[in-house]
Order: sequence, then structure tokens, then C-alpha cells
Amino acid sequence: MGSKGQLLVISGPSGAGKGTVCKALIEKSPIWISTSCTTRKPREGEVEGVNYFFIERDEFLNRIDKEDFLEYAEVYGNFYGTPKSEVLKMLEEGKDVILEIDIQGALKIKSSYPKGIFIFIMPPSMEELRNRITNRGSETPESLKTRMECAYDEISFASKYDYAVVNDKVEDAVKKIESIIVAEKCRVFKIKDELLGRF
Repeated sequence: MGSKGQLLVISGPSGAGKGTVCKALIEKSPIWISTSCTTRKPREGEVEGVNYFFIERDEFLNRIDKEDFLEYAEVYGNFYGTPKSEVLKMLEEGKDVILEIDIQGALKIKSSYPKGIFIFIMPPSMEELRNRITNRGSETPESLKTRMECAYDEISFASKYDYAVVNDKVEDAVKKIESIIVAEKCRVFKIKDELLGRF
């Protein structure tokens, strides 16, 4: 998977604002965001092919057999997966690519592509996280309890990432990620050949 583009893998607990941060980031920067496939039903306002490709469970399992996914995972009883071919194509063309994926998927990619840039989005506090999830209006008391328990567990994985960004204000979180991207492009091992060619 050697490539010119940078692969940014962004994760965090449900309600941390990963999607909002990624959307704001791609509006400001020439970054391509991969659209995942999922077997869950669309939430109100979600658009096919923009938020996710919504597919049936049988089709998803068939695509697993064909090795069509860069990674996939089952979360809250639904499958999520990153289509492989488009991501590899964009990286080969020198485009930076964002994967907004769950922790299971991110750790799978880290084992196969350690050159990726792994960023964990943190909520300002667990109380704020609970408020954000509640304000979606899509959770029952039982599912809210499950999501909060999972959030505590998920945050314990932040140490496996390269960077942690607190999403208190979206614009501040975006600035931090932009700074990470610039810094990563200045790593000596990434520009060694270019540097040697100048001297």
C-alpha cells in the first residue's frame, strides 16, 4: 500500500463529533473522505452515498468474501466497512484521504498500514458527550446507557493513536488536525528523497 497521499484515520466515541469535524475539515482542505458501507438503517437527514452506502447484510457479507473492504467491523449489531479500491486509488494519485471509522477498524488498519496518521477525537467531557447523544433524539434510555458504557471503553484506546484532539469547538479541532497534517508532511522519512535531490 505504498503511496504518495497521506492516510488519516479518525476515530472517537459516538457523539464526540467525528463527522462534524471531518466535514468542516474537507470544506477547508483538499482532502478526500472515504464513504463507508453500513448495514444499519439511515438516520434522519443522512444521504445515500454521502454519509454512508446503506446496503443489506447479505450484500455486505458477500463483499467481505470478495475482500472488497480495507477493514470492516460489527458495531452495535451492524456492519461497517471501508471500500478498498477507491482509497488505494486516491492515495496512489497523491491525494490525502480521511477514514472516519470506529476503533476496531482503525486498529485493523494500523496493523496493516502503520504509516497512517491515527487521530482520536475526544469529547470535552463525558457529560457533554451524554448531552450530544441525547440531543440526537434517536436513543432509548437503554441504548443511551449502552453507548455511554461503550464510550468509556473506547476512550481507553486513545493511547493507541498518534494524536488526540479534544472537540470542544469544531473550528479549533479542525485547526489542530490541519497542523498535524502539515507536521506529518515535514517528517524527514517522507521528504528524504526530495531533500537529497536539492543538495
